[in-house]
Order: sequence, then structure tokens, then C-alpha cells
Amino acid sequence: MGDNGRDLVLFVCTGNTCRSPMAEALAVDYFLRDPERGRGLRVGSAGVFAGPGAPPTPEAAKAVAALGATMPKRTSRPLTADLLDEARAIYCMTADHARAVASAAPQVADRVFVLDPAGEDVPDPLGGPQSLYDETARRIRAMVRARLEELTP
Repeated sequence: MGDNGRDLVLFVCTGNTCRSPMAEALAVDYFLRDPERGRGLRVGSAGVFAGPGAPPTPEAAKAVAALGATMPKRTSRPLTADLLDEARAIYCMTADHARAVASAAPQVADRVFVLDPAGEDVPDPLGGPQSLYDETARRIRAMVRARLEELTP
């Protein structure tokens, strides 16, 4: 397992149907392509306001597939204390998400980051055209790669 028994790389957005599942899928794809880097780590996602059981949006799945990855075979889940406790790093799509997580769970504040290393928000593509999902997925892929390279040797 990872750092202090924490082996989860967790991606967080609002509803866990677009951005965080895309990040999860792209992180899994990254580790499949470089298994040594991902050794001992798990990848997951959740939403700060997610209800359980919603599938990823078809547009998000299509955007991820266009990049050669596969959307996780699971449905949305709310962010829980257990997930936070298991997380080595918690990558949030926006500064508001990061503040909400750190405020609700101060014990994990040192492991909470905005996904974009530059600190910019990843806007929610929900309701937008496929081209917006595709652009968002490409941005998320670059950010995920940068963060995973920081996190792993």
C-alpha cells in the first residue's frame, strides 16, 4: 500500500458523472500504459454533491473513448469520510470543491489539491456540446498526467 496505508488517488467533482469519472478513466489508462508508476495505487472518483447510482454521461464516455481510455464500470458515488481516509491525494476539479473538502474534513487538508497544477478550475461541461466534453477530457488528461508524475516516482 501507499503512504501511511493510503493507496487511493481520488478525483472529485460535483455530481461524479462527468469530470471526475473522466479523470479516473484517464488515470487508470495512464497507469495501464506505465504499470510501474501505478504500482500499489488505486484510482477512484466521487462527487461532493453526488447521489449514488447515476451513470457517467454518454458525452463523457465518448470523450474518454476518443482518447483511448474506458469509462469506469460503475455509477456515481458521494464523497465519504472512508474515501477521504483512504486517499493519498485528493484532486478536485475546482477551488470551491477543494475548499469544501478541506473544510468538511480538516484532517485531509494537506492531501487536497485542485487538479490543475496552475490552480485553475476545470469548468463543468454538463449540458454542453460533445466538443466541450472532448476539450475538457483533453485538458483533464494533461492535468492527470502532470499530477500523477508529481505523485509517483
